[in-house]
Amino acid sequence: MDHQLKNITVRGYKSIAEQSIQLSDINVLIGQNGAGKSNFISLFRFLRNIIERRLRNVSLKAGAENLLYYGSKTTAEITIDLNFDPNYYYLKLQPANDDSLFIAFENCAYRGRGYMNPYITGISADEKESNLSAQAKTYKIAEHVYDVLRDWRVYHFHDTSESAGVKKYGSLADSKFLFEDASNLAAFLYVLKNTQYGFYERIVKTIQLVVPFFDDFVLRPNPLNEENIRLEWVDRYSDKTFTANELSDGSLRFICMATLLLQKDLPKLILLDEPELGLHPSAITILSGLLKKASKRSQVIISTQSVSLVNEFDAEDIVVVEKAEAETTFRRLDPEKLESWLNDYSLGDLWDKNIIGGKP
Repeated sequence: MDHQLKNITVRGYKSIAEQSIQLSDINVLIGQNGAGKSNFISLFRFLRNIIERRLRNVSLKAGAENLLYYGSKTTAEITIDLNFDPNYYYLKLQPANDDSLFIAFENCAYRGRGYMNPYITGISADEKESNLSAQAKTYKIAEHVYDVLRDWRVYHFHDTSESAGVKKYGSLADSKFLFEDASNLAAFLYVLKNTQYGFYERIVKTIQLVVPFFDDFVLRPNPLNEENIRLEWVDRYSDKTFTANELSDGSLRFICMATLLLQKDLPKLILLDEPELGLHPSAITILSGLLKKASKRSQVIISTQSVSLVNEFDAEDIVVVEKAEAETTFRRLDPEKLESWLNDYSLGDLWDKNIIGGKP
């Protein structure tokens, strides 16, 4: 897979003192609450904000003291080193006097065939914001790195409350890509149905496996304001049109995930925090199949608390996240070391018994 993230080395970010994490096509993070899974996933959202020149705003809001591992008295800087061969990206952040962070150093590099040493392009030094997007207009290496990083998306479909964006009217123009909270789901499906019907049909049929009474979406602009649209659907046993408010939380979350994972053009990297939330065990099995299929076209990172979901994956897919001596650690399982165990137990059993660590 082109530009797949092979390795990420993080120092000084939240609960991560210093860790180098090897990544593959699909990566399933397991571990107890508070171990640091969410901190790892939040790092990617943090990176996205940085390259979109929102570092000062985000770091002021969170507070540099909260972003640095045990604060500035313990940690002087945050460094992030990304290897998505043949490209590399390096970032060093330091605290300012106003409890924000600034970019002490930022560069990207290329190391392809014929290069004894990486070709390095300096991006920023002592800057309030990243210059990667500006440098991407001039330098090819910066362009490649920027294009990859801005196509990494952290999805979070937990909010199914009455005020959730996915249940409200939204702009029909917001259809280029699925928003990270699926608040533009109706607009996205509307365009998908009218331009890539085969992918739309596959989404509908997959939803029907989990929500048997679901027949189809009703995707039409608001007759009182044709620039807006909301999610509506029909029950196969009724002529009545329903809104997203009439879907269970689990059904709505599954619809969001099916749309994300079965669309034609996937993000280069997909991150999902606890995608199993509210799903029936049979739906978890279907979800795991969607995640595996998506990992053939994109890179997938998920965190989970579900023994049932872990059972659907292979040992080499699992990354155990633990808190050891006040810092988060990451360890990918070695299938060879577990071979004798796996003859008699499932991965979920081994996790539940704390044989592999990261006890649920």
